[in-house]
Amino acid sequence: MGIFRQGAAQKIVSSGDQNKDGSLDFNEFSKYLKDHEKKLRLTFKSLDRNNDGRIDASEIQQSLAELGMDVNREDALKILQSMDIDGTMMVDWNEWREHFLLHPAQNLEEIIRYWKHSSVLDIGDSLAIPDEFTEEEKSSGGWWKQLSAGAVAGAVSRTGTAPLDRMKVFMQVHSSKTNRISLVGGFKQMIIEGGLTSLWRGNGINVLKIAPETAIKFMAYEQYKKLLSSEGKKIETHKRFMAGSLAGATAQTAIYPMEVLKTRLTLRKTGQYSGMFDCAKKILRKEGVKAFYKGYVPNLVGIIPYAGIDLAVYESLKNAWLSYHIKDSANPGVLVLVACGTISSTCGQLASYPLALVRTRMQAQASLDASDQPSMTSLVKKIVAKDGFFGLYRGILPNFMKVIPAVSISYVVYEYMKTGLGI
Repeated sequence: MGIFRQGAAQKIVSSGDQNKDGSLDFNEFSKYLKDHEKKLRLTFKSLDRNNDGRIDASEIQQSLAELGMDVNREDALKILQSMDIDGTMMVDWNEWREHFLLHPAQNLEEIIRYWKHSSVLDIGDSLAIPDEFTEEEKSSGGWWKQLSAGAVAGAVSRTGTAPLDRMKVFMQVHSSKTNRISLVGGFKQMIIEGGLTSLWRGNGINVLKIAPETAIKFMAYEQYKKLLSSEGKKIETHKRFMAGSLAGATAQTAIYPMEVLKTRLTLRKTGQYSGMFDCAKKILRKEGVKAFYKGYVPNLVGIIPYAGIDLAVYESLKNAWLSYHIKDSANPGVLVLVACGTISSTCGQLASYPLALVRTRMQAQASLDASDQPSMTSLVKKIVAKDGFFGLYRGILPNFMKVIPAVSISYVVYEYMKTGLGI
């Protein structure tokens, strides 16, 4: 029928194969078709808004909009065309059944689920919007396995790219027009000062904060979604963005002292602190509790442009891909998803980078006089006056250099972890 893509035939056989002998006998096959047809009937009915027994383009648009996907009329017509046998530009029950009967995707949500914007791709910045999980995943407990797999993937990818991360923080704090730090020169300096292992300073706490942050963000996201969406309705994109930003802010508030420790430990000189607890004790003794929330405001403000642009770019790339390929398959494949995720995260980072730089500078100010501790706006003015507008983008080169290795490592580790955990 020209609708097969790799793996579809196998999926049909395994979903109908009750005695697990690897093939379908006649009874199993007819039972599969009956069950599948029931599901298709339900989906068809939910799409057929005006109950005239046929689906038209506007009904497709409406249903996809409810699932958080805005499709223009042209694309809705393309979707219709791929199922429309008699050329009426309407799809009746027979055409619908004919198209999907040997197609393992059972409902629209399954098609959309391929495009779940996933925060599995860890680029070391914890501003991404949390993962969405289906009701089925929540009830079966699959969500915690996915979160654990994501946390391990993040830990491995952050450890792999830690030297570039340390370089970024160094440039953000110490590099200026008068004191230019080059990549090679910077790494040389670090190795001379503390040996090869010094490149991984601050990585321990960077990895430690992944688990509590992921957990708080996920729980908070679920609560905010409930508050913002009305009972039984799908949550729209802008509300998802609001819930995601609020969840991000909640998680950041809870683990922010760890962010400050990470910056201090990354910038430490040999012998300055014996470890994480020693660092915390010294900051507390010298600067008091307030020091643990330095740079909190720019960090919080940074979540909004990051999450907003990340989501918007991702949605645009997704819709562009779907409008070209909707006829063939809803599944875009690994490379497309990873590329879209990487591009959208990078655009988000570009927008929020000046705020990240200001945050790091504020976190790094160790034991300055109270009078000498600038606020967020005065620090921005000072940087622009001293180094020009591009001074706000100091350290962005190592930051971009780590995006592709970080994404690749986290994706590969995530896939292996999923297999290991049996997801």
